[in-house]
Amino acid sequence: MDFEHRYDRNKASLTDDECAALAAKRIVVVGCGGLGGSVIEALARIGVGHLRVVDGDVFDESNLNRQILCTEATVGQKKALVAAERIAAINSSVAVEPVVAYLDEANAFEVISGADCVVDCLDNLEARFWLAYACQHANTPLVYGAIAGWFGQVCTVYPGDVSFVSVYGEPFEGGGESQHKALGNLPFTAHSIAAIQAAEAVKVVLERPGQIRNRLLMVDLLDGSVDDMELR
Repeated sequence: MDFEHRYDRNKASLTDDECAALAAKRIVVVGCGGLGGSVIEALARIGVGHLRVVDGDVFDESNLNRQILCTEATVGQKKALVAAERIAAINSSVAVEPVVAYLDEANAFEVISGADCVVDCLDNLEARFWLAYACQHANTPLVYGAIAGWFGQVCTVYPGDVSFVSVYGEPFEGGGESQHKALGNLPFTAHSIAAIQAAEAVKVVLERPGQIRNRLLMVDLLDGSVDDMELR
């Protein structure tokens, strides 16, 4: 089958030119867990032409509550490889490049090379800083997202924008430690924040207005509130 109607439902919101442009874009998703799995699924379905999916971890039982790529059958399997299989099953026209590796100082620039946009779906603070550092120096836009319990936050950072330090404090000095272990991770929080990240990535590569730049979008699903915090 040629699936000629695959993108019909995109076209009320995206122009034909934008749909064609997406097919030529390269997005790197770093982290294939709770956030990353849902981001990857959305980007594959909307028609991003090339996805590099990066994760050195394997699925374990604790991932079953929220990670869309984790099933009873995939427990123990490498997250990046499962993500690649899922993309191929959804949209065979997407070129997928799985990278089975943890992002660190040594490989950060290689991981993001050639990207039109990078999506940060990490849960490791040090890796976040190296990813942000690489994106700033490689002139690559970065869509950041994080979750803890009922709460999540998203922002988009271009080179020259307010520093990533505004969110987490000084790098490697113990500031801004992740709260996800203390508060847990819920499925709807992961999927909600991932949806916003995917939308931001699409806006970035299509040069759409309204991106979450120089501000942090904070979502509280417990009381249904959404707040904006200026980053400076």
